[in-house]
Amino acid sequence: MILSDKRILQEIEKGTIKILPYNRECLGSNSYDVHLGASLATYVDAELDAKKHNTIRHFEIPDEGILLQPSIFYLGVTMEYTETHEHVPFLEGKSSTGRLGIDIHATAGKGDVGFCGNWTLEISVKQPVRVYKGMPIGQLIYFPVEGEIEVKYNQKKDAKYSGQPNQPVESMMWKNVF
Repeated sequence: MILSDKRILQEIEKGTIKILPYNRECLGSNSYDVHLGASLATYVDAELDAKKHNTIRHFEIPDEGILLQPSIFYLGVTMEYTETHEHVPFLEGKSSTGRLGIDIHATAGKGDVGFCGNWTLEISVKQPVRVYKGMPIGQLIYFPVEGEIEVKYNQKKDAKYSGQPNQPVESMMWKNVF
């Protein structure tokens, strides 16, 4: 079951869902539109290693936009800071974004109950496409949880992505033991 617009509004009123900045016009019938933040990043090294800390280089999107290339993997960020305390948030691309050949996540579309932060986007494009800060990039949908949560994500000591800032965050896979 996905929350409706009225239910999302009720949860915002209760404080179990927080979206900053919030704009009522971005609320759809069962989703909330999020926008591309001002910062992008790319990995410094051409070859990545899952067991090491791969560093990224941040850069700002100029007012005239930036032309993304298919051969480059980008990390982006949502303009919106969100908190979800009783529901499972899912981030999906908008159909208009997909029709431009822009994918906004490779595998990380689901958040956890208790996620608080800006969403890092895993951006790849099918052909060169110019993007702009503040453009609609995706939509959040919310699912109710069956049962009680023992430990919310923002309460876990090993939560690698809790409190993400308003700039992209690189993979923290290297913090796992394997």
